[in-house]
Amino acid sequence: IDLSDQDLSDGIDLNLGPVDDSDIVWINGNKVGETFNIYNRNRRYHLDPEILKPGTNTVLVRVEDYRGGGGIYGDRNQMYLESKGSKISLAGTWKFKVGIDEVPPGFPSSDFGPNSYPTLLFNAMINPLLPYGIKGAIWYQGESNAGRAYQYRRIFPMMITDWRSHWGQGDFPFLFVQLANFMQPKDPPAESTWAELREAQTMTLSFPETGMATIIDIGEADDIHPRNKQDVGIRLALSAYKVAYGQDIVYTGPTYESMNIEGNKVYIKLTNTGSGLEVRDPYGYLKGFTVAGSDKKFYWAKAQKIDDTTVMVYSDMVSKPIAVRYGWADNPHDLNLYNKVGLPANPFRTDDWQGITDGKK
Repeated sequence: IDLSDQDLSDGIDLNLGPVDDSDIVWINGNKVGETFNIYNRNRRYHLDPEILKPGTNTVLVRVEDYRGGGGIYGDRNQMYLESKGSKISLAGTWKFKVGIDEVPPGFPSSDFGPNSYPTLLFNAMINPLLPYGIKGAIWYQGESNAGRAYQYRRIFPMMITDWRSHWGQGDFPFLFVQLANFMQPKDPPAESTWAELREAQTMTLSFPETGMATIIDIGEADDIHPRNKQDVGIRLALSAYKVAYGQDIVYTGPTYESMNIEGNKVYIKLTNTGSGLEVRDPYGYLKGFTVAGSDKKFYWAKAQKIDDTTVMVYSDMVSKPIAVRYGWADNPHDLNLYNKVGLPANPFRTDDWQGITDGKK
């Protein structure tokens, strides 16, 4: 970055935005700050003006990530030097070099922690509870398994079965939270590991005495832990009223049931609509639907509510549709299909084409 004499004053700060997971920062070879293993904290480091010079200055950032996606991932407007209220952008093309791209031999796990050892968490945190009675369980997890969503179809129900077997109290209620929307929205439509994990969670509802809270509408692009916990709790409570206490209520959002193709239009039948569907758009436009033909290429689709249980979907780009998807993305940020109870429609796909996590372990 090029600086003038006027830029070299007291009160200079470097802002990089969030870095996933750890970072160390040098300017002109001088270490100016570091943060360890906090993926969602904005990096802001105060600078000694003596390390800066008129002309070209070099900013070097070492990033370490231990699992999943990583890097400097904030908005370009979050990257700047600030002096006396004026900002000098650091956005642009950076040079980079990958130092190491796999876990070195000898490390116990991909996240360098003991909690990933098989049986450790169960024996330390679940096994001591087995002598006690249990009314039910609430489970909020899945982010770390998104890259292995097909495997999750098998191991998540296995865990539920295992817990029920150990307690010996039958099929006690097991409620869980579906992955929220997260990461930056993408365009055009693309495959998604997070969508496949949500699908695996939905499949688990075929197990007896299970319930799922859909929170596809309260996630945050830059924070894997949404701050709106109240609506998560309310939706879990609705599941508990239904599954654990047998109340006759609408406890979940519209859920895919079937489809019917007529020409270039697909009619989607939904259940769990209660007293009807609700489109949260002043003009009645539905968002988040995609359509594909036999080439398996998906296009954004136009959609509208037909009646209290049916949505019609089509695209001018697909004359002979065979598959529809809704909310099929890491962050389908503009979904607006609800039931009149105020619960969002559950993301779905009508096809069973091979996913990108099939075979990943």
